[in-house]
Order: sequence, then structure tokens, then C-alpha cells
Amino acid sequence: MNPTVFIVDDDADALDSLECLLKSIGLNVKSYQSPSNFLEEYDPNRPGCIVLDVRMPELSGLELQLELNQRGPSPPVIVITGHGDVPVCAAAFRAGAFDFIEKPVNPQMLLGRIQRAIEQDLARRRGVEHWAEVNLRISRLTPREREVMGMIAAGQTLKQIASALQISFQTASKHRVRVLEKMEVATDVALARLAMAIEPTSQLASA
Repeated sequence: MNPTVFIVDDDADALDSLECLLKSIGLNVKSYQSPSNFLEEYDPNRPGCIVLDVRMPELSGLELQLELNQRGPSPPVIVITGHGDVPVCAAAFRAGAFDFIEKPVNPQMLLGRIQRAIEQDLARRRGVEHWAEVNLRISRLTPREREVMGMIAAGQTLKQIASALQISFQTASKHRVRVLEKMEVATDVALARLAMAIEPTSQLASA
């Protein structure tokens, strides 16, 4: 799915101007004059970034940002305002804004920020997909294989693993081979590197 820049601004002229600017460099753009219309169509699974105006009569940009936070991880948010001040800027960043830009906006600067926001969003999504795949591999391990994986990650030898688990060296070796196959890595070092990077919420940690 190609990234999309979602613009929410009640100023029709500003909306049209920004949309034309973004389309001029080949970006997909979806514009909304109403925050509620944006929320009706909002899909967090669509990659890209969101550009919000702060002052809108129906729902402010900061209120919309907080609503997005309530719904879970969202694409990066760039807040644009013609009435910037320190409290508003601080509130935007506390809510997780990627950037805060005051009007009049320098077009080239804005394009650069938007492109970096999109890159960040794509990188985050690749990371989520990667760890989802890793956790799927972990789910295929038996309880004993998870034990062996943890012990290999801790640097224990097969002889030490066999002794600790009270199994034969050959059985420990077979467990190791199955773990490497299921985790789709070629060496103990690669397995240890992967295990140490696994998030605390993974199935390995909860096993």
C-alpha cells in the first residue's frame, strides 16, 4: 500500500494549496476540511503521515491528535499553526507529534519534514511486521525448545544445556537443530542476537 499524506484543515484555500504542493512531487494526498469526516474514514493501517491545522472550530488539531492516540499507534502527525506559542507546541509534542511548524510554511522545509515522517512510519511498520513474524516462529517452538533457545542465547554450550535439562548430549543437539530451523537462523550467534532483541512481550518471555 503506497503511503498517503492526510491533511486536515478547515481552511479550503490552505487545503487546496498544500494538496497541490504534495501532488506536484507525486505524493498520494487525501484532504479533509472536517476532523469528524477524517475520523470516519481513518484507518491506522494506511501508511503515511497526517498534517493537522491547530485551530479548527469543530475539533482542534490537538484534540484530534489526542483522539488518534486513544485509537492506538497512528501515522506520524505534523502540526501546523498560524498561532504558535510555547504551550501549544509543548502540548503537541507531549501528545507525540512528529513535528510542529508555524505558518507561513516554507514549502521545501514542509516537504522534507513530510518525507521524513513517511520514512519513519514505513520503518515502524516494517519493524512491527518483523516482530510479528519472529513471534510467529516462537509460537512454533515446543516448551523445551524455548528453554533451549534461552540457554543458547545465554551462551551455554550443548554440554551445559544437556546437563541442566538432564537430557543426553544428542537430544540437546537435536533440540538445537530444530530451534535453528524453526527460528530460520543458521548459527547460534544469529539465534542469540535475535533472542536478545526480542521484545519483553514476546511469547518467549512469557513461556
